[in-house]
Amino acid sequence: MTLMLLPEPIQNLINALERLPGIGPKSASRLAFFLLRAPEDVSQELSEALSGLKDKIAFCEECFNITEAGRQRCEICENPKRDGGVICVVEEALDVLALERIGAYNGKYHVLHGVLSPIEGIGPDEIKSRQLIERVSKGGVKEVILATNPSMEGDATALYLQQQLHQFDIQVTRLARGLPVGGDLEYADQNTLLRALSGRQEMG
Repeated sequence: MTLMLLPEPIQNLINALERLPGIGPKSASRLAFFLLRAPEDVSQELSEALSGLKDKIAFCEECFNITEAGRQRCEICENPKRDGGVICVVEEALDVLALERIGAYNGKYHVLHGVLSPIEGIGPDEIKSRQLIERVSKGGVKEVILATNPSMEGDATALYLQQQLHQFDIQVTRLARGLPVGGDLEYADQNTLLRALSGRQEMG
């Protein structure tokens, strides 16, 4: 049976879509053909959005959350009403959105951009752990909440950070186990996140 050869532009789009997480060959093909049939403005908007993703987005110099290009600090770090004495450490920027949705946290954040994973060659220098220690060393921090995901890598990262933060006279807490083991903050419902945040426990 001979496979139908697709025009190169469509095949290139399918190949590109397949590289996205959770998108297999069938889903990539469906999306590509949807865009082919869709009005031109749909494709144009998608193209502009993808272009802007790299050109107009930067990382906050204080917490490493995403922000608009040209800004040194994100809105949360610049907000004088946020409690700078409490830092919630998360793996990814999506976790900040998840915690902000519950509306119960008024401190600041620190985004690690990953977790420790020796198998994948990800050590402390590959995540924003050193920058966290530097933030705390400047003083003014009362509590660090380790809100890494309840996975093997997340727990290992939290333990490493706890050990690094032990030198400072601060409280180090971990989100309570209202979160399922192996789950991601991104997919947790608001009530589960609220219970986990309220029931955080001191590490040690």
